[in-house]
Amino acid sequence: MWAIKLLDQEKSSTTYSFKNNIEKEVEKFVGIEVYATSKINGIKGEYKVLYKDFIVKEIEKNGRILDIKEDYTSPSFSKELTDKFTTFNLVKVNKDTFEAVKKISKALKIPYNLFSYSGLKDKQAISVQKVSIKGNYVEQLKNLKIRDIFIRNVYPTKKPVKLGSHLGNSFTITIRDLNNVKELKHNIDKNLKFLRNYGFPNYFGLQRFGNYRPNSHIIGHFLLKGDYENAFKEYVSTTYSTEPIDSRKVRSDFRNNGDLEKAYNNFPKILRYERNMIQYLIENGNDYQGAINTLPIDLIRLLISSFQSYLFNRMLSLRIKKGLPLFKPVNGDVICILDDYDGNISDVKYLFGGTYDKYLKRALKSNRASIVLPIIGKKTALDEYPIMEAIFKEITKLDQIDENIFQSKYIDETEFKGSIRAMTVKPNDLKMLEFTDDEYYHGKKKIKIEFSLKKGTYATMLLRELLK
Repeated sequence: MWAIKLLDQEKSSTTYSFKNNIEKEVEKFVGIEVYATSKINGIKGEYKVLYKDFIVKEIEKNGRILDIKEDYTSPSFSKELTDKFTTFNLVKVNKDTFEAVKKISKALKIPYNLFSYSGLKDKQAISVQKVSIKGNYVEQLKNLKIRDIFIRNVYPTKKPVKLGSHLGNSFTITIRDLNNVKELKHNIDKNLKFLRNYGFPNYFGLQRFGNYRPNSHIIGHFLLKGDYENAFKEYVSTTYSTEPIDSRKVRSDFRNNGDLEKAYNNFPKILRYERNMIQYLIENGNDYQGAINTLPIDLIRLLISSFQSYLFNRMLSLRIKKGLPLFKPVNGDVICILDDYDGNISDVKYLFGGTYDKYLKRALKSNRASIVLPIIGKKTALDEYPIMEAIFKEITKLDQIDENIFQSKYIDETEFKGSIRAMTVKPNDLKMLEFTDDEYYHGKKKIKIEFSLKKGTYATMLLRELLK
C-alpha cells in the first residue's frame, strides 16, 4: 500500500527497507515526489551537521522575531491585575517541543496539560518559541536549570499562548560539505532566485511523519479504521531500515517472539510510549484500544492528522505529475484571497474558470491570493474542488483507501473536519549571508542562508529544492 518493499518479517530484522536509506526515498514514502526547481541543478551538501547550523525563531503576531538571547527583567505576578498565566521564551537544543515541555513539567511537578504553545519546532536545531503555563511560576522558572533547555524572558500574562497564534518562523541555516566546483555559486544564485520569485510546493515535511520511522500516517490510518491491534503493531514492532539498529533489534525480537514481558524489559526507557503500551497489555490482555489510549491525546491527534498530511502530499505530487502547472491556476482550481492583516488564507474563495478570472490572476500575481488544495476531513465537500476530487479518488484506488475514511465512527465529531492549504509557499527575505570555506569538511564550501516562512510550512521543503 505504501509503495515500499516489504521484506519477509520472519527472515529479516527490517519490515520496511529503503534501498539506499536516503532522504529522497523516505520523502517518496510520505508522498513528497516532485520538485519545483527540477530544471536547475541542486547543490547537494548537508544541513543539521551541528545543532547551531539550524536556528529557528518564532515570529509573533506583530511581526517581531524572538531572539535566542533576549531575557528581559519581568514584573511580578499580580492577581489584582488579573494575571493568570506565566509566559516565557523556551530555548531548546536538540529537543522537540513535546520533550522539552515534559521535562519542564516534571521539574516543576505540574501536569503537562497546564502548558500551551503555538507550534512545534524542529528537534535537531536551536530554537526559541513562546510557551505559557496556567498559574504563577515566575520565580520557579527563573531558577530552573535543565540541560539544553533555557528559560528566558519570563513574565505574567492575562492570556495564554494559543495553538497557531504565531505568524511564522525565521530560519538561519548553514549548509555544509558543498563541492568546490566552478558552477557552485551560479547554481546557488539560480536556485535562490527561483525560490524567491516563485516559491516551492507546500508539502508537509518529514518531521510530520518521523524522520527515522516515517510511519505516523500509517498508524493514523489504522486508528481511523478502528484497527487498534495493527496500530499498536505499527507503532511498537514495525521496523524501518532508517532507524537506529538497537531500536530495530528490540522491535524485531518482539515482533518475532511476541513476548510482552521480555519486550518490556528489553525496550530502552527512551521508548517510553512503547513501554507504556506494552505494560498495559501485560496487565489487561489484548485490549489494544486501551494500549493506544495510553498515548497522550495530542500525539493521537497528530497521528491522525499525519494521515491527512500524507493524502495532501500525494494529491499535490500527482497533480504535478499529471502536467498541471504549479504556479498558475487552471479551470477547476480553487483560489483563496489572503487576509490583509497576516497574509494567511481567508474564508473568501473562488472557483477559477469564470467571471472573476482576470481579478484572480491579478491577485495571485500581487501575492494577495493562493491556489489551495483540500486537507481531506470529515466535512470536506470534494465537489467544491473539481480537479482535486478526481485526483483524490485516483489515490484512494492506488493506495486502497476507503473514500469515506473520515466518516469514521472512531474519531470525535468535532475533530478532523478538514481544511485547506496553499499549494505553494513563497519564502520572505530569502538571502545568502555567507559563502565561505567549510571548517568542518576540509576542502569544501559552506553557505549560510536566512529566510522566513508562514506557520505550518516547512523549511526542509525549501532546502530540498536547493540541495536535490
